[in-house]
Amino acid sequence: MTDMTHNSDLPTGGSGLASATGIVSGMGGQGAREIIAILAVAVLVIGGGEFLLRFFDVPQFILPAPSTIAAVFASPEITTISQHYGYTLFELFAGYAIGASIGLVLAAVITQFPFVEKVITPYILLLVTTPMLALVPLLILNFGFGYTPRVIAVALASGPMVMINSATGFRRVDAGKIALARSYGASTLQIFTKIRIPMAMPMVIVGLMIGAIFGMITAVGAEMSGGGFGIGSRLTTYSSTLRMPEFFACILILAVTGIAIYAFFFWLGKKLAGWES
Repeated sequence: MTDMTHNSDLPTGGSGLASATGIVSGMGGQGAREIIAILAVAVLVIGGGEFLLRFFDVPQFILPAPSTIAAVFASPEITTISQHYGYTLFELFAGYAIGASIGLVLAAVITQFPFVEKVITPYILLLVTTPMLALVPLLILNFGFGYTPRVIAVALASGPMVMINSATGFRRVDAGKIALARSYGASTLQIFTKIRIPMAMPMVIVGLMIGAIFGMITAVGAEMSGGGFGIGSRLTTYSSTLRMPEFFACILILAVTGIAIYAFFFWLGKKLAGWES
């Protein structure tokens, strides 16, 4: 009978706790060093840019100093920018919800019914290869200058990205697992919900992230093409009137939004598909 009371390979008592504490502290130290390095680079870039622009006396209407851009966030103009940013977020969320939902449904359908895939794939490829911004004037001509053409453009830009990546994930499932499930009498729906979806989750999340980023780019581009509201409209106004600090403040807001989208889906991937790493 095997003696289970002693195993020299397992850490015991204080030594196990010490080793675990050492690992955690090591990870914390590494993370702290990375954060310090990132902040140091940011300070170097921002501080260096401020010094060079001031030293060479670069006109503000060409390239404003970082301090001038930062001052916009404390000025009354930030209220106007915030309102237009809210319009952009509404367009993004509405169009993305529509496009991503349709994309996920189509991905599920085409992986289960090959005939449907053959029929709709050429049209999906057409949407993917056609810049959605080229269709914005046509959408505005048919639906006016309100939210509708922008939401449609965002949906058309994000949906195919979600569909293609999700369909790829649904297909990349071990055939042995599916065969085993069928041998136990699992239905097609059970196989899809219990095997295909969990195994495809990493690709689904990547598709959702790419779709969201493409949707944001399309929303801003549609606002620049027509209409008097949205942060894209502010970009057009500020650039045409040479108000570069406000212009770059809007660019900074959009950049932070893109980073936030990436960070959210990175976190979501860790929660739903952490097993992959």
